[in-house]
Amino acid sequence: MNKSKKKGIVGIILTIIILILLVIVTNTDIAKVSYVENIVSTLVMPVQNGLTYLKNKIEGNNSFFENVDALKAENDELKKKNSELEQTLREYEIVKSENDTLKEYVNLKDKYKQYKTIPAYVINKDVGNYSNTVVINVGEKDGIKENMTVIAQEGLVGHVISTTESTAKVQTIVDTATAVTGTISTTKDAIIIQGTLESDKILNATYIPTDASILQGDSVETSGIGGIYPKGIHIGTIKEIINTNNIIDRYATVETAVDFSKLATVLVILNTN
Repeated sequence: MNKSKKKGIVGIILTIIILILLVIVTNTDIAKVSYVENIVSTLVMPVQNGLTYLKNKIEGNNSFFENVDALKAENDELKKKNSELEQTLREYEIVKSENDTLKEYVNLKDKYKQYKTIPAYVINKDVGNYSNTVVINVGEKDGIKENMTVIAQEGLVGHVISTTESTAKVQTIVDTATAVTGTISTTKDAIIIQGTLESDKILNATYIPTDASILQGDSVETSGIGGIYPKGIHIGTIKEIINTNNIIDRYATVETAVDFSKLATVLVILNTN
């Protein structure tokens, strides 16, 4: 068989194959073809998308990642600035607190300028059922001695009961072991004032003269009797008068001028001259 015959046979075979394919395609349901195309598309699309991403990455189309990096850098910078602002605010609060303390000292010294005093602040509190003391940050090296009077802006705090080189313990007037001789400002009658177990804000006033016209709201101050507290330091105000069957036994409650739960700044009177 020569070459021309071979080519003829191949041509015939190819023609028959093409005709068969045309018949198959002509008789195939279009919907089935679409279904097959959808399956092929579903399988091919992820691959195509991945290739597209790689193509874009290779070509330098990575602006999204550049934006993410920029946002991260900006966020880090904002965090740094926020931290710096917080530190500045803390420093401002410290300075403000120091200024407020200095103002309290100045106001105290102006109010009690007739006395030689030394400023101090409370560094510890011992509040129990039967005792109410505070520790202040001045002591023997500052000239502090036992029985010296301690005052605050609002009035009487108590007196020094012990000292160390650099600290002093103060027994407050709300301590149940403390007794202060006071005077009712309106009548000038003398009374005895003591701490109670019920409250660190309320004192009991006893030994009220039978002829004393004591009234709610009357101011009470130190009498100067007793050798510890100088005269005229504000203690508090009469809150309630409790009458009994025997007028000799009547008593009153006194609300302290000083809020001992918030006590922070005090003055120690070094002398009463």
